[in-house]
Amino acid sequence: MKYLLAVLIYMLGAAATAHAQDSIAAVVKWQYAAEKKEDGKYVLHLKGTIDKGWQLFSTTMSDDEPNTRVVLDTTKAGTATLTGVTEAGKVNSRKEPLLDNINIKYFENEVELLATVQLKPGADKVAGSVNFMAIKGEEVVGPEEVPFKFSLDAAGNLASVAAGLQESAGAAQSLKRSSITLDNPANTCGGIGHEGKKSLWGIFVLGLLGGFIALLTPCVFPMIPLTVSFFTKKSEEKSKGVMNAVIYGFFIFLIYVLLSLPFHFLTSLNPEILNNISTNVWLNLFFFVIFIVFAISFFGYFEITLPSGLASKVDAKTSVGGIVGIFFMALTLALVSFSCTGPILGSLLAGSLSTDGGAMQLTMGMAGFGFALALPFAIFALFPGWLKSLPKSGGWLTTVKVVLGFAEVAMAIKFLSNADLVMHWGLLKREVFFAIWIIIGFCIVLYLFGKIRFPHDAPLKKLKPGRMIAALIFLAFTLYLVPGVTNTSYANRALISGFPPPLSYSIYGNDAAKGVEANVVNDYEKALQLAKEQHKPILVDFTGWACVNCRKMEENVWPKDEVKTLIREDYILVSLYVDDRKLLPEDAQFLFTTANGHKKEIKTVGDKFATMQTENFSNNSQPFYVLISPDEKLLTRPVGYTPDAKAYASWLKCGLEAFKSTSGAIGKK
Repeated sequence: MKYLLAVLIYMLGAAATAHAQDSIAAVVKWQYAAEKKEDGKYVLHLKGTIDKGWQLFSTTMSDDEPNTRVVLDTTKAGTATLTGVTEAGKVNSRKEPLLDNINIKYFENEVELLATVQLKPGADKVAGSVNFMAIKGEEVVGPEEVPFKFSLDAAGNLASVAAGLQESAGAAQSLKRSSITLDNPANTCGGIGHEGKKSLWGIFVLGLLGGFIALLTPCVFPMIPLTVSFFTKKSEEKSKGVMNAVIYGFFIFLIYVLLSLPFHFLTSLNPEILNNISTNVWLNLFFFVIFIVFAISFFGYFEITLPSGLASKVDAKTSVGGIVGIFFMALTLALVSFSCTGPILGSLLAGSLSTDGGAMQLTMGMAGFGFALALPFAIFALFPGWLKSLPKSGGWLTTVKVVLGFAEVAMAIKFLSNADLVMHWGLLKREVFFAIWIIIGFCIVLYLFGKIRFPHDAPLKKLKPGRMIAALIFLAFTLYLVPGVTNTSYANRALISGFPPPLSYSIYGNDAAKGVEANVVNDYEKALQLAKEQHKPILVDFTGWACVNCRKMEENVWPKDEVKTLIREDYILVSLYVDDRKLLPEDAQFLFTTANGHKKEIKTVGDKFATMQTENFSNNSQPFYVLISPDEKLLTRPVGYTPDAKAYASWLKCGLEAFKSTSGAIGKK
């Protein structure tokens, strides 16, 4: 629950911020000029036209009150010192009830701020911003940062130049490629369809598995016989008791599905928002910390619970009776079981968001999770005799919880790896990732064999068969991971491909064992040039550093001989990373107007190629593969995640045939 709340707050804040930018900017429109006083000393004239009804707070208001400030940029072009700010215009004052009746000073209609600056020797630029707040009735906006920039001309005067990101026709054309027509490919093979359905059902199954695991935790398992018995024995008629238990299960399912609905609203505002969130550095670091905290809790060092008052208030509603009472009983279960289901649900949430950035994936995952939790209550209500076959609660539940704690540590490392990859820190290279997972695996084995104990563990008197089998399974899996730290062809571990960093992100550097490498990375124009020079079609790979299915394709499909030969000999492969947080050069950053009319800042490599994908192909999922000719004619329909190597090779051959038929090229088949 806390995971979901944190992510929702983040996303809703981002969406609200994007929506509010235009309205805030319209409150005050600024014009800039500069006046030369003496050698190196200038007065910046920052004139604001205030929208009707709005009141701009004065610069004389204190720092802990709503105010307006002039701030110089000391990082980019900060080669000047601000020595003073004065105001020109009619300043008003009054007490404001909305702000505890403090005396506010403000301007209406217009204001001019006079900022005196002293240039440092050799400086030729001054940059900064006006940070303002304004009020209208009960609405307060800001602080809004409006940038300004001045450049020294040949006569020694400061001239205002465009500040912030500007729209650029040339840059916009580099994203929206007029030659690419999605509805008119040379061949009609390929297309997104059945792969997406398989992916959705795959996520549903993962959610189902997560729900079944949650059933085995101490917070949920003991509730099954108690709740079923409550419904079957309380009701006067057996059929009514069964129906109530089924309704109870349905409400559990419904509650978890409803948790995913806000994400659909957010994707309607911005189709890239979930992908941006799943690869956001701070969010991944947040998940890393939270999962470590949950792991420590699972180890028994402390208990994480939701506020008791919240659970008590919800529990009090269960006495209402009827369907409403049953709903609140289901909600109570969701709340009181949070300490056990929260980490599993958090893993599902983050994993679904990372799969390809769509809200439907999250809904399917949540549906699977809720269905698995609900299923036992309905089944055991229909067949109450089966309750006797359930194992009794005991120490084995604590064992399950501790093993889940180790799994949470492993997942925490995955989230730290996501942040490391998109920022290129180099902290968790592939082999380091494997080494940590191997250590975690051996710790699970030692725990199951009784060599490691935690606070709530009783002494292990006898190793039971079930525990022995579990220990051997984890030992086998851990040994399977060991080649991952080597620089050999066995380093590619197919069973977990997508979780570790890519093969190229290695401590062995250029000597690392690699798969199929791209001819060009994050440079579409260079790929076009190579394609024209070598007269080859282009395989455009829209990918992501934190994309699990992208790694599966690169490590399980591309290395297959029939696929590898086609890519290496017949195509120019360009990989474009939509989640790369590397900043573009300042002169390459710009403001882009999307097809739906929204203004989008293109600041990073990821911004550029994520926008390129959505604008040209109306798709924001990864991996996403496109075959085009050197003159940017679409050869086939694009495809997504295609785990069948033969199907992928067939698609590549189809594109090659289209290229040869349209260009008259002669090449190998």
